[in-house]
Amino acid sequence: MAEANRPFEPFVPARARLAEFTPRALIVGSLLGMVFGASSLYLVLKVGMTVSASIPVAVISVTLFRLWARMGGRDATILEHNIAQTAGSAGESLAFGVGVTMPAIMILGFDLEIARVMLVAVLGGALGILMMIPLRRALIVQQHGSLKYPEGTACAEVLKAGANQESLAAAGRADTGPALGINASTIFAGFGIGLLYKLAYSAFRGWKENPGVEFGPPLKGGSAAVEISPELLGVGYIIGPRIGGIMAAGGVLSYLVLIPLIRFFGGGLTTPLAPERTRLIHDMTPGAIRSEYILYIGAGAVAAGGLVSLIRSLPTIARGIRHGLADLRGGPAGGAGTIRTERDLSLKAVGIGLVGLIAAITLAPPLHMNVVGAILIVVLGFLFVTVSSRLTGEIGSSSNPISGMTIATLLVTCLVFLYMGWTGGAYYVTALSVGAIVCIASSNGGTTSQDLKTGYLVGATPRAQQIAILIGATASALVLGPILLGLNDTETVYVEAKTVASAPSVTLPNPEVTRREKLAGPEAKRDAREYWVYHQPDPDGGPARKFLLDDQGAPVWYVDPGINGKVEVRADGSKVKKMEAPKAILVSYIIKGILGGKLPWGLVIFGAMIALVLELSGIASLAFAVGVYLPISTSLPIFVGGALRWIADKRGERALRQRGLTEEEIAAEGDKSPGVLMASGYIAGGTIAGIGVAFLEARMPGVATRLTDWAEKSNPFFKGDYSDALSLLPFAFICVLLLLVARGLWLGGSKRGI
Repeated sequence: MAEANRPFEPFVPARARLAEFTPRALIVGSLLGMVFGASSLYLVLKVGMTVSASIPVAVISVTLFRLWARMGGRDATILEHNIAQTAGSAGESLAFGVGVTMPAIMILGFDLEIARVMLVAVLGGALGILMMIPLRRALIVQQHGSLKYPEGTACAEVLKAGANQESLAAAGRADTGPALGINASTIFAGFGIGLLYKLAYSAFRGWKENPGVEFGPPLKGGSAAVEISPELLGVGYIIGPRIGGIMAAGGVLSYLVLIPLIRFFGGGLTTPLAPERTRLIHDMTPGAIRSEYILYIGAGAVAAGGLVSLIRSLPTIARGIRHGLADLRGGPAGGAGTIRTERDLSLKAVGIGLVGLIAAITLAPPLHMNVVGAILIVVLGFLFVTVSSRLTGEIGSSSNPISGMTIATLLVTCLVFLYMGWTGGAYYVTALSVGAIVCIASSNGGTTSQDLKTGYLVGATPRAQQIAILIGATASALVLGPILLGLNDTETVYVEAKTVASAPSVTLPNPEVTRREKLAGPEAKRDAREYWVYHQPDPDGGPARKFLLDDQGAPVWYVDPGINGKVEVRADGSKVKKMEAPKAILVSYIIKGILGGKLPWGLVIFGAMIALVLELSGIASLAFAVGVYLPISTSLPIFVGGALRWIADKRGERALRQRGLTEEEIAAEGDKSPGVLMASGYIAGGTIAGIGVAFLEARMPGVATRLTDWAEKSNPFFKGDYSDALSLLPFAFICVLLLLVARGLWLGGSKRGI
């Protein structure tokens, strides 16, 4: 009984004095946050999900400072590493919110302005952090035994394993010998392999990026492909076999059931089937059928799956609100007499910060915000930050239904606006801004709670962490906007308007035509003139189309965006790689469906019914719904990564159970295993290479075209009868390397510390 009532003692006691909130820790963490923020943004635009960055940032921080010490510098303490991972973790959570919401602005018929993106990222990130601070004692301290925070706990174990002698001495464990358990080579090897592999096929056309096959009768219209990228393989390994398998099942339903069914029943039609307006189903490729029909079905499934996951969490939501309000009455500790490990930012500072943020949200012109929207942000923001923080403690960041919370926010906002009669285009932006800020706040609130749990376990000063994540979030927010716009511009295709069906001709002047712009990206050299910008609404509720008009109002160029665009070949023959942004189009459909009243509701409801069938079968439908929406080429490599995780974990779990570890402890060991570190390296290396290649090809389109011409003529791995099969060989190679590391047969099996 005395053991059970003993107060918790962190790794570094409150009385100990170690370097903590230092400029070098803050700089390293912020820079790593920018890198992983960019990486996560790339991922969320491709597959609609991200993975936690805390553990990779912690490992890299330990590695960098240990190498610095070997060159004669001073090694960092465990508390400095904790500040670095705290500042670095914010980039991933911000990237998720930005990638889920901001591309919807183009689909709704507005320009993707950098000021709007940066404002939403900065304000939403800071809002989530400040709202989480008063909840720290209730969620982290008072419920230490019940809320596990799996990623935060695993990250604390990583930091303990990498503690230097100074930190061990402060913890009273100097007799334990040198720090063990962190192998410098694992994550950096993964990064290097992912980077080189991605460059080999993406930049130098070493092999096909999407080998696949299209089937004939009796499965005419069916197809399968796999994007053999290191980042998607890494994502699959980290999220595991269950989610990876469910996502792949959704892709199978789309590509091997729904598309062939549409082709089977619609192939004999002699008129176009809405929402398609010009092409017959008989003449449509599987990709075209997916674009015109399956995307709406997938969007309905994702919306229903997100709402069901949110409804399932209602008891936790109610409990979280009750406990959160009770804790607010007590207020956080933080006075001068408070011990170091209990010092938070004061409630006064939090209150001033929140008032300033709400004022900035209300007054910022790019957000088109009004008082009702600001009130919704405050109410829904506090509700979902509380829920997100508690759910993260119970089930971890990966299972936290941020998408469902975002859908709920948009539904409430749009219904309120509909009741008020606010249905014009400007209110689309207001509703999206509300949803975006609440989404980012919820996501960052959960990340902040994970970081504070890590700090609680290792003995950090909460106030130092809270300031660090505010700085790290702001730094990451400032780079996400330019990266998002840059990725869109580099893959944008300009098509001559005379070749586009139903291209509009507008009488000028026109209140909907107020801005001028030039061609951007790699095609800017085609035409240096400046044009009027016009966004043509889709009468069926689909994405708006952007045209550039001359001074007489005649369309000259159709602008197909890099994010969620459809045209994949430029006039010079060079190919582009469009970003799917799966959850952003769902966001736009919700707003247009409620405020605009125009949407192919039949297809959307079919998707919702698919999700409900899965739920009635006892299967969580959200991952399946995302698989329905995404190309099967995206979900299959995720499935392969999950299968590798299953193979690796089977052997490891037996050994851990023999040591007497609980299920929670086994999960924590898995989250910091060599395989996860290698997969994290694959993700970082692959995504950074992808971003770099996109920007370089935009600057040197001629080089990209010449490389493609060479590969098509001379490289059997890139084009030819056996190119699809040959392209799987390099992918198999990086799969084998990942499995070897996960099984401890290479790199991860080494016991040498960094």
